[in-house]
Amino acid sequence: MTTPLERALDSLTERVSSLRDARTAYPEQAGETLSAALAELDTALELLAEARKQLRQAPKQQSAKGGAQRELKLLRQVFRVFPVPVFVLDGGAVIRRINAETSRVLGSPDGYLVGRSFPLLVETSRRAAFRSHLTAVLQTGQSATFETRLSHQGRTHTVQIVLTRLTLAGEPQPLVAAVALPTEIQVHGYGAAAPAARPDAALLLAAARRQELLAEMARILLDEESLRRPVALARAARLLAADWADWVIADVVRDDVARRATVLAPKAEPVGELVRLVERAEPLAGPLVAQVMQQGTGVLHEMLDDEHVFGAHADGPLLTAMGAVSVMCVPIGPGEGALTLVRTHDRAPFTLGDLGLMEQVGVQLGLALRAQRSFQSSSRAAESLTASVVPRTIPETPGFEAAAIYHQGSSVGAEFYDVFPVSTGWGFALGGAAGKGEAAASVSAMVKGGLRVLSVWEKDPDQVVRRVNEAMVAQGGGMFVMALAGFVNGRRLTLSSAGHHPAALVSADGAVRFVSGGGVPLGIAPAAETASEELTMSSGETLVLYSDGLVSSRNERGEPFGEERLADVLGRHAGRPPATVAKAIEDERHAFSGGRVWDEIVILAFRPA
Repeated sequence: MTTPLERALDSLTERVSSLRDARTAYPEQAGETLSAALAELDTALELLAEARKQLRQAPKQQSAKGGAQRELKLLRQVFRVFPVPVFVLDGGAVIRRINAETSRVLGSPDGYLVGRSFPLLVETSRRAAFRSHLTAVLQTGQSATFETRLSHQGRTHTVQIVLTRLTLAGEPQPLVAAVALPTEIQVHGYGAAAPAARPDAALLLAAARRQELLAEMARILLDEESLRRPVALARAARLLAADWADWVIADVVRDDVARRATVLAPKAEPVGELVRLVERAEPLAGPLVAQVMQQGTGVLHEMLDDEHVFGAHADGPLLTAMGAVSVMCVPIGPGEGALTLVRTHDRAPFTLGDLGLMEQVGVQLGLALRAQRSFQSSSRAAESLTASVVPRTIPETPGFEAAAIYHQGSSVGAEFYDVFPVSTGWGFALGGAAGKGEAAASVSAMVKGGLRVLSVWEKDPDQVVRRVNEAMVAQGGGMFVMALAGFVNGRRLTLSSAGHHPAALVSADGAVRFVSGGGVPLGIAPAAETASEELTMSSGETLVLYSDGLVSSRNERGEPFGEERLADVLGRHAGRPPATVAKAIEDERHAFSGGRVWDEIVILAFRPA
């Protein structure tokens, strides 16, 4: 059998449900609907008072536990039907419970605010007044009302706060109900029958800004400079500090130790002691960064209630000195580090949407740091391979002047050149494996070393080339190498070509002829098919050797540089020193191809001294 109080509560539930239907069906009459809802709120408060009275008058044999459960049941039922936000606070102003309307208005998941300090929702200038009102209500039992703004999840609501003391069975201390009555009402539909919401311009703008940030972040992190040099974190921090945070701090893990890598302060903050304190602070001294690194998930302190979470210095918490009111921290990749963003009083607090966005930024940063390490490791390997196929300087060439130019291509290449002493004078070699990458470069390094070593015992470069071919075929690597080698004895040159471009001989009067060249590249057949030639150089003549990358360079129309253009350049610079000739070829090719270099370019020039 139901009691009068329970019947009154059921009737209240039905009337509030009707008001909700009316708000959806007649949005133009929102004012009248609100007035009726506030009247029902008064009725609900009266019912709570009656319930408390009946509980106090109940027989003593009724257990305190049963009374507490009955009172809490009534409170939960009233919570469900309240059409305005209601908070239940303890004596320390900590939120103990909220109703569904509070979650809807503030845009916060159910239970997210429970356990947080209510004054952090209140505008800063009114927090002291709120605490005074709360204390007075708890001490006197008299309700209090004051106007303020509540801020949460990027939303701000101007409201009248009504504070009422609650005494509940089973609670050792009184609680306070804080009812937030909006001074301006926006009508929203409920349930599936509600009309579709129109796109909000502010929400669309915020979504566009988020997409713009992710696109710009990807652009700067994928830039080649960010891969070649350790600038990715600094660039990302500058981008975030420009529009998303006042302080940006990046901590990274190096050699299994968390280290502070980047600190960006507000523009108005001088680079002084405070910035130095943040830079010198141990990243794991505060629980925030330690928690993020350990759990691998972001943490949001939308309303900062513990200023010690980021560590402290001699005078107190770092966040206090930084003026922080909202903080979030996200992981940088899996185990790469943590990114902390801080907003001060001049900005709206971070939201859950901001946390999700920055978690994506953290993923991008982690990928960029791993790519940077991989790229730099490959670059070091490429530099080592290049050093193994390209000499740093040309050694002495008795009786001759010599010069060389080398340009690396768009990837780890396979061209090599070398100048070395032999028993009868000195020798040279130039060539390259067919292909790109580390494997091709390794084969070229092997051929270069073989040509140099075998030249110690052989007096004929053709025999040296043939023996290197035998070694390549025996190893069965599957690659072939075009090569040109020569020995110089006095002014007599002996050349051996294995599928390489012919050398160009430039006379003093500008005439250019190409030596025989030809042959079959090394590594194809057991019996090498080489092309050998002897020539004697006269005073004023210059011998120029070059790679395929030079003559195959193309202009914007796809035309190759070719040997005819090379001959024209050589004719115009006949009689010049080898360094001048090599530089002239380089400049001509650069102008022809618009500065683009795809394949390695090698130019090696000699002339009698």
